Amino acid sequence: MSVVLPLLSAIVSLVFTILVFDQFLVRRKPYQLVWSVGLLWYFLSTGAEFWTGAFGVNTGAYRLWYLCGAIFTAAYLGMGTLYLLLPKKTAHIVMAILGLASLFAIYKAFATPVNLAVLPVNGPLSGEGFPPGWAGPRLITPFFNTFGTLALVGGALYSAWVFWRKRILPHRVVSNVMVAIGALLPVFGGSTARLGNPSYLYLSELLGIIIIFVGFLRSKEVFGVYRVPLVHGFKRVSGS
Repeated sequence: MSVVLPLLSAIVSLVFTILVFDQFLVRRKPYQLVWSVGLLWYFLSTGAEFWTGAFGVNTGAYRLWYLCGAIFTAAYLGMGTLYLLLPKKTAHIVMAILGLASLFAIYKAFATPVNLAVLPVNGPLSGEGFPPGWAGPRLITPFFNTFGTLALVGGALYSAWVFWRKRILPHRVVSNVMVAIGALLPVFGGSTARLGNPSYLYLSELLGIIIIFVGFLRSKEVFGVYRVPLVHGFKRVSGS
């Protein structure tokens, strides 16, 4: 299952990334672009999980997995939600801070030595390959994840409450609740993994991205227009 579950997660997140980026090409909304980046991180991290499960762990795949999954995914998905809810100027300021923090995270993830010997031969990856404390990126990971989870889950629940209170767009209430639930599942899997039980990590990642994806597809706007993803958007960009 250390191969199948990450592979499925990677496929779902890649399709999800393409659909959201297609919407960005058509509508030019900043939150769609940032969500696309967050979903791309999800794809790269679960793709790295699949690679290490199928072909064995190596330093490059491990660094990519930790940077994209443990640090970036939640933060950028949450940042996309902030672009949707906050004034654009405020969101730009938060994005600038996140960008600077991301550069520091990239440096820590690729400059810190990795000890692959402490990782399990079979089973989910863990952050134990990096040293604790300031010597590695593990110290900054909670800041990214807390920010991203609060923004993504909080923003989804807030939006659901607004639509429910106004008694409008009931499908949006369901969609946002599903996004919140889907976002919490990987948090649960990651928390149990840090407590010494990694059994649910890959399953929680798969269920999480599926539930968020279904919540996304619950939107009437998605089903209201049928087109081949990216084709219309790239034609608009090229002016043809």
